[in-house]
Amino acid sequence: MPDETILIVEDDAAMLEGLKGNFEFEGYRVLTAADGETGLSAALDARPDLIVLDIMLPRINGYEVCRLIRREGLEMPVIMLTAKGQESDVVLGLELGADDYVTKPFGVLELMARVAALLRRRRRERPQVIRFGPFALDLQARRLSRDGEEIHVTPKQFDLLVLLVEREGRALTRNQMLNAVWGHSVFVTPRSVDQCVNTLRRQIEPDQHRPIYIQTVRGIGYRFDAPPHES
Repeated sequence: MPDETILIVEDDAAMLEGLKGNFEFEGYRVLTAADGETGLSAALDARPDLIVLDIMLPRINGYEVCRLIRREGLEMPVIMLTAKGQESDVVLGLELGADDYVTKPFGVLELMARVAALLRRRRRERPQVIRFGPFALDLQARRLSRDGEEIHVTPKQFDLLVLLVEREGRALTRNQMLNAVWGHSVFVTPRSVDQCVNTLRRQIEPDQHRPIYIQTVRGIGYRFDAPPHES
């Protein structure tokens, strides 16, 4: 079963709910937005694995959303939905950073097949093991180890550590971490992030009161730093 998050940005309520239901049935975590401004915020906060993006959106159109996403350095695949089907629209979307497009009306199975293909490619490009210091994060086995010895962490702790490590050097807000790890459908508070971070520090920091990996960014959240030279 997939273990990835898809953001769908679509202003047609019926289509949005239909796509959400189909992707959730296949095991994806699904975030939704009905206008471009909300979709852009969700993309920046949650950092989904893939975005399905309509072109004709209220507030900010899909072209501008795609442009701003790429300007921020986000590299997840983007599939654009267009009702126009004109070559110039397709070319513009691709030039702005979209990876693929589907012309309305389309079959849901076609869209899902394209999503699956892009995510397979992304998995191949993504390193399966991330190393820092004596630690290794095996993304496929979902295993954290130190010098080959497994360290027990909960699924949420593992996901939060992966999120921090993959965004090394970037300050993440508690809300960004909540949305990316816990999702929008679960009622949790920023305190849940703090508790999860404290547990991770006990697992990986030589001195949890003077962390070298997971740094607190005052007034914002946390940042992962990997010292270039470690004994």
